[in-house]
Amino acid sequence: MVDNPSYGTAILSQHARVEFARRGIADAEVKAVLEHPGRQAEVRPGRIVLTTLREGRPGVRAYVLRVFVDIDRSPRVVVTAYRSSKIGKYWSQP
Repeated sequence: MVDNPSYGTAILSQHARVEFARRGIADAEVKAVLEHPGRQAEVRPGRIVLTTLREGRPGVRAYVLRVFVDIDRSPRVVVTAYRSSKIGKYWSQP
C-alpha cells in the first residue's frame, strides 16, 4: 500500500485523454478521484490505481471508477481510467 497524498497535480497523458473520450469519462470525474481517492493500491513499482465508488442515482447504476497513475515521475502522470460495475471485485476487498 502507498501513502494517501492528493494526486491533484498529476497531468493527463494524451493516451488517457483519448481513453476518457472513448469511455465517456469526463476529465472532472478523474480530477475528483485524484483529489479524493477512495482507495489506492500499488499495481507495480511506480504505478498506483486509485479507486472510488460512485453511488447510483435514479436511472444510473452504482459503479467504481479506477484511475491509474504513474507516480515514479514528476509530475505524476495519469495513464488511463475506466468505470466498472463489478463493485464486488474492485471495492469489497480491503
